Amino acid sequence: MIEKETPIAILFVCLGNICRSPTAEAVFRARARKRGLAGRIRIDSAGTGDWHIGQPPDQRAQTTAIKRGYRLNDLRARQVSAKDFTRFDYILAMDNANLADLRALDPGNSRAKVVRFLDIMEQGPDEVPDPYQGDTDSFARMLDLIEQACDRWLDRLAGRRNDGQ
Repeated sequence: MIEKETPIAILFVCLGNICRSPTAEAVFRARARKRGLAGRIRIDSAGTGDWHIGQPPDQRAQTTAIKRGYRLNDLRARQVSAKDFTRFDYILAMDNANLADLRALDPGNSRAKVVRFLDIMEQGPDEVPDPYQGDTDSFARMLDLIEQACDRWLDRLAGRRNDGQ
């Protein structure tokens, strides 16, 4: 009898869960599906703040994403909870402030590895800049970084499963 692998669970986190983290969720989901990994990875996003709970992603994020084939319109903002630290293998923070907030929220029984999302990159910025106060180009630059980092994370996770790690 062949047992099913337990999916790797990944949570993307930004401040309000309306720009960076839902974009990362949608990009990661689409790229995982394209690689045939969709059933092996559980993906979600959340924010450290509570002011956008239940709202869809920012319209500018949706517009930028749809131009590249990603759909965000069905996602809704939620706030990180203490349970997330035991439900996810990786909690990926978009910037240093989010990382500090996550570490402060960690109830102490975490199974999740909490790191910055861009730590996977060998060079370049270590944070995904928050485009919320920016222009359309800010959202395109955000998406560029997210696409690159998602590919790197998928490479690492596919290797982890193949190596049995």
